[in-house]
Amino acid sequence: MSSRLLIAAPLRVEALIVGSAPRGARAARVRKTGMGPKHAMRTAAMLARTPGRALLVLGFCGGLDTESVPGEVIVAEAVLAARDEGHSDATERIVCADAAGLTEGLRDRGMTVRSGEIVCVSKIALGERRAQLLADGAIAVDMESVWLTPGAAGRPFAVVRVVLDSPSHELLRPQAVAGALRAARVLRRVAGALRDWPPPPPPPPPRESQRAGRSGPETVRDGGSGSAGLHEGSPEG
Repeated sequence: MSSRLLIAAPLRVEALIVGSAPRGARAARVRKTGMGPKHAMRTAAMLARTPGRALLVLGFCGGLDTESVPGEVIVAEAVLAARDEGHSDATERIVCADAAGLTEGLRDRGMTVRSGEIVCVSKIALGERRAQLLADGAIAVDMESVWLTPGAAGRPFAVVRVVLDSPSHELLRPQAVAGALRAARVLRRVAGALRDWPPPPPPPPPRESQRAGRSGPETVRDGGSGSAGLHEGSPEG
C-alpha cells in the first residue's frame, strides 16, 4: 500500500485548491470525484483500487445553523444520507476516523473548527430543507461524503469540509463573493495541514523475550555501549 494520503475532492475547483496547498499535490494523491451521489458512488470503486494509506474527503459544505459562517471548518464525526433520500445502499451512519484528533490539530493552527454529523443529500439544500436537516441532528450538509465511504476499502476514512454558505450567509447574497474567497483560503490551509494525516502508529512494545533478555546479568563497560554483542561465556578480548 502506498504511503501517500488519498484525497477525494468532489469538484474541480476543490481539487485545484487542495492540490495548490504547500506540498499538497506532491504529498497526496488528489482525485476529483464529481458532484452528487451518482458520481460519488461511481468514483468510490476507483478510489478503492487507488493506493493510499487512508482516504480523506476534502471540500466545501453548507452550514445548517445560524452559527455557521463561510470559512468555518467542519470535521465529521459521522456521515449519513438524509433519511428521506431513498438510497437503500447509504442508510447507515458511518463513523469517521480520528475526528477528535483532526479537530484539535486544526484548532491548534488557529482555525475555527466544529465537529459533528454531516448529512448527505442529492440536491442542494436551501431554506426549509436546511432547517429540516438541522432538526435531524446534523450540523452541515454535502452531496457526496457518505457515498464515497466504500472507497476507503478498509483504510482510515475521514471527512473535513469548509463551510461555503449557511442560513445567514446564502450564496445569492451580496457578501457571498467575500465568503467564498475566505472559504477557499481556509480549504487550502486545511489541505496543507492534513497532508501527513493520519499520524503513524506508535512503535510496538518490546517483545517479552526481548524484555526478559535485558533483565538478565550483563557485562557493562563505558556506560554499556560495548555490551550489546556480549553473551554469557563469551571470551573477552
